[in-house]
Amino acid sequence: MRAVVYEKFGEPENVLTIEERPIPEPGPGEVRLALMLSPVHHHDLAIVRGLYGYKPALPAIPGTEALARVDALGPGVSHLAVGDRVAVYKDQFVWAEYFLAPAQTAIALPDAVPDEIAAQVCILPATVHVLLEDLGLHRGQWLAINAANGAVGRLVNFLARQRGLRVLNLVRSSASVAALNELGFSPALDTESEGWLDRVEALTHGAPITRAIDQIGGRAIGDELALLTKGGELISMGNLAGEPMQLNTGTLIFKEALLKGYWARRRLESLSTAEFVRLLSDSIELTTRGEVPIGIEATYPLESAAEAAVATEARGRNGKIALRV
Repeated sequence: MRAVVYEKFGEPENVLTIEERPIPEPGPGEVRLALMLSPVHHHDLAIVRGLYGYKPALPAIPGTEALARVDALGPGVSHLAVGDRVAVYKDQFVWAEYFLAPAQTAIALPDAVPDEIAAQVCILPATVHVLLEDLGLHRGQWLAINAANGAVGRLVNFLARQRGLRVLNLVRSSASVAALNELGFSPALDTESEGWLDRVEALTHGAPITRAIDQIGGRAIGDELALLTKGGELISMGNLAGEPMQLNTGTLIFKEALLKGYWARRRLESLSTAEFVRLLSDSIELTTRGEVPIGIEATYPLESAAEAAVATEARGRNGKIALRV
């Protein structure tokens, strides 16, 4: 079978290669899955760079979430059948024609869920559900989020509105502002435009912004700190800029702001099986109704994983990049 492999940590476009490997055989309680689609997440690329919270043994096959077909059952597996379409979330090893997974982690999906959404149903919706719960906001309160036109930002808008929360969206182009407005996710501001900070008070009618979610790092997290009300919380959950945080120490101190790191993987691992199943069931129900505003912008074959990595980090996307077989 073909598999994407990296033998050393580094920039994905430089270290990702394609190899022929033996097709794995499922053991007790396992299933062998045939890959259909796998979204390229930013944390997938951080793992390849060796910059994530853990480092896999090398050489390694990347990829952590996929839509797949059950290809073979290991001993003791009875709740799935060969040919079932399933979603799966794993530590690694997904970017291959075939891969193994514990049978209990493979979630059979109804046909009504489109492939491009089914491939993303495990990680992002559950992450945003628990993130919004952890923010501790009440109906009518404001939060801000940057990189708001990405999958996380769109889901934050969608689920926050269900809770009666208000969202200030920060993006880095006028095209992204237009894309969010078209979805009904406003207000949105282009942080590359002149004087954008001066327009915030008018858009929020002077209401305090009590939480801010940063996915970019660098200068952008300092901009979000400037938006926060006194005693607000600034949540860091990404570093798209690939740069150290640039924060004004005086602003942090005199606003008595709280800066928190948010590792979504660990937070999901803290959930009980029953809690995770509940979140996943809720996500599947929403996707069945066609309400979840996430999709895939472009797909690449396994052989083009390096190109897919570059596309994932390009600005201005309106959907995920994914790998296909």
